[in-house]
Amino acid sequence: MIPITKPWIDEREAEAARRAILSGWITQGPEVAAFEREFAESVSALYACAVSNCTTALHLALLAAGVGAGDEVITVSHSFVATANSIRYCGAVPVFVDICPDTFNLDVAQVEAAITPSTRAILCVHQMGMPCDLSRLVGIAQKHALPLIEDAACAIGSEVLWNGNWERIGKPHGDAACFSFHPRKIVSTGDGGMITTRHAPWDEKFRLWRQHGMSISDAARHSSKRVVFEEYTELGFNYRMTDIQAAIGREQLKRLPQVVARRRELAAGYREALQDIPNLILPAEPAWARSNWQSFCLRISQGLDRGQTMQALLERGIATRRGISCAHREPVYQSQPWRSAGSLRCSEEAQDTGLILPLYPQMDPNDQASVISELRQALAAECVC
Repeated sequence: MIPITKPWIDEREAEAARRAILSGWITQGPEVAAFEREFAESVSALYACAVSNCTTALHLALLAAGVGAGDEVITVSHSFVATANSIRYCGAVPVFVDICPDTFNLDVAQVEAAITPSTRAILCVHQMGMPCDLSRLVGIAQKHALPLIEDAACAIGSEVLWNGNWERIGKPHGDAACFSFHPRKIVSTGDGGMITTRHAPWDEKFRLWRQHGMSISDAARHSSKRVVFEEYTELGFNYRMTDIQAAIGREQLKRLPQVVARRRELAAGYREALQDIPNLILPAEPAWARSNWQSFCLRISQGLDRGQTMQALLERGIATRRGISCAHREPVYQSQPWRSAGSLRCSEEAQDTGLILPLYPQMDPNDQASVISELRQALAAECVC
């Protein structure tokens, strides 16, 4: 079986986890602090705060932006449901804007028309690692005095051309960027998340809220030469990362340049080999973006049966996945408040026609060739039928 993806983990990560376990400090200790410093340095961020996953990162970022009950947050429906859920956790209403079909990212041209007196923030998604048009989004956010939060769950290692220089997603270019370390992501710790920001007060809030609103951290209390007692000054959450996860993450971070380079090589291979097939629409990479290609998602002509193509590939030992789903189509959002700023046609078409192919850094050239060959055969068989 050729899987859709697989994490690149070996004895280095196992030894890092062992180191953390045997240290006697296995949650939010020195490994977490080191991971935060190294992550911030890798993306040129002023501050980085580790949390339990990207969903909790988004929740805290929106809270820091002042999002509350009755507010509106502009975002996309075409994203993993956690994007919309994080808005609802704040009691706010997601306002869905359609996507650009070639990049699967928010259509920036539609953002300003979605802004109302109730708008409190913009939450953009770097979908499947492809950077959004941040220069235009930052301009809109500043014009309307709105915080810009980046859902960068899939985008570690991706870059955007900013004032003539290539800069990593996560600097951040908005007010905060939120990352995931789920096994399907470029850097994995099993689970986990990170929030980067350029605002010191926001970083202080993240660190307070992630540990129940505790006024004194574990590290400060344990290192104190005098007895100190913590207080709980604000309503907080249990959003901590373990030192075991962080130790693994530090090793994963060392692999990042090699992993991204290999994924870009594989994506280029798919693009070159599949560009002549009329029934496929390949993803586009704007000149100002360098994607980490967390996923390679193409679209199949609506006249063909995507499910039949996926089944044919599965029977030949090749795993695929459907395109990203739309939150507004999920059963839970039939009873949750949301609104759309115009048609969501492109989002729905992307869900209905999107097909994600296997892509991971350990992928053998012969395996990629097999995927390409079998996909061609499956599509040809459908066209004959």
